[in-house]
Amino acid sequence: MIFKSEYEQQRIKKAQELKKAGILPYGTGFKKLMSNKAFLDKFSYVKDLENKEDESQKVSLIGRIKFLRVMGKAAFAKIEDDSGIVQIYFSKDSLGDENFKIAKKLIEVGDIIEAFGYPFITRTGELTLHTQNLNLVTKAITPLPEKYHGIQDQEIKYRQRYLDMIMNPNTRDIFRTRSKVISLIRNFFEKHHFLEVETPMMHPIPGGANARPFVTFHNALNVERFLRIAPELYLKRLIVGGFEAVFEINRNFRNEGMDATHNPEFTMIEFYWAYHTYEDLMKLTEELFDYIFENLSLTKKLEYGDMVIDFSTPFKRVKYLDAITQIGGIDKEIVNSKEKIINFLKENSIEVEDNLSLGDLQAELFDNFVEEKLINPTFVTDFPIDISPLARRSDEDPNIAQRFELFIAGKEIANGFNELNDPLDQYERFKAQVAKKDVDDEAMHMDEDFVRALGYGMPPTAGEGIGIDRLIMLLTNQHTIKDVILFPAMRPKK
Repeated sequence: MIFKSEYEQQRIKKAQELKKAGILPYGTGFKKLMSNKAFLDKFSYVKDLENKEDESQKVSLIGRIKFLRVMGKAAFAKIEDDSGIVQIYFSKDSLGDENFKIAKKLIEVGDIIEAFGYPFITRTGELTLHTQNLNLVTKAITPLPEKYHGIQDQEIKYRQRYLDMIMNPNTRDIFRTRSKVISLIRNFFEKHHFLEVETPMMHPIPGGANARPFVTFHNALNVERFLRIAPELYLKRLIVGGFEAVFEINRNFRNEGMDATHNPEFTMIEFYWAYHTYEDLMKLTEELFDYIFENLSLTKKLEYGDMVIDFSTPFKRVKYLDAITQIGGIDKEIVNSKEKIINFLKENSIEVEDNLSLGDLQAELFDNFVEEKLINPTFVTDFPIDISPLARRSDEDPNIAQRFELFIAGKEIANGFNELNDPLDQYERFKAQVAKKDVDDEAMHMDEDFVRALGYGMPPTAGEGIGIDRLIMLLTNQHTIKDVILFPAMRPKK
């Protein structure tokens, strides 16, 4: 039995008593005709009436009881719906002896009720519904946490998000903002004539990013499938096929550790734009941020923890190696030498494999000494080619990729580059990735069909991915990804 506590058993007994009295504890057919906010807005005029009430207005409200105080022959309650809280008043006189007795004895905090009556102003000046008829909509078996203590355990907040939402209106506000931001992003790209598409979630070959995949099995085909790491290779196939601007907002899955900015299931937007460059993408990204901030009515300077982040555009730009020397404070002689980087990392208690490439070692320097210092939005450009297996090489320097990442508050928010469309170069890059698998189990697999697609000719294209969850964290001042994902991954209960 799930409901084992004394209080739950008492409530189950009350539900049974309601049934005996002819009242369904889990009824149906209730129609919500007015929200609490609409009630407060529509009847605000009542405070200006001489008798402080308007019996000519009959109103029905439905909500969850968040507070209940019974005083002899009368009672006050606060009921909450998706729009806010309204106070209701009911008494022995207004409900009648029998109905008041039932309400007083069997209805309690947590129950969802329907209250019918008229608006009036209490002595304390609060707009209230004078209830003439009270119906139980849903009986709550499990009591809510105490109002003044709320949910202290973060684990419970994430495991029982429904309870977190009942007790914390701010949680609901975060997810309203999330929904609006995703809607704005979709609208922005549609205004720029991008086509929204859907690509497979189960891939025959994991690809599109360096990460460990989740593996499943397709019984009918008798083959392994991989939950997608990224939609990139499929979206670029669509560019080959003739679509010139596409985007997808959807889930990615990466079988990796969990921390404040990583959840194994997360939301991204990826978009690809033929006949444009990564310079165009950086400008488009700035326009996207301006569009979101304008439509959310946000100031360009946002507090994030103890930081104030300036989102004014254009964003700062810095080259990858310059960031290591100028922001990381590491001598240029070290940055350009594998041996010196390894020694420097060891001096700073960072152990790495001796057979890593120069680009991989430079990435260690960047990750450990630069990234957390990038507070205001900063585009870092010109990444080493050997950590950019899908990006186009620079024509001026074949060791550099035409790539950028956007960092805000010390975290990567977006990644974009000019796409590699040379099938022979792509084939060799995949081969190099496969060769790295002995030391890096997150290296990419060979995808011959994608190389074959490139063989038919992909126009010059730029593509980008933006992490939706991390973006929402910034916009709502949340510091763990679990607070912006409705049902985050959790370790099994002990």
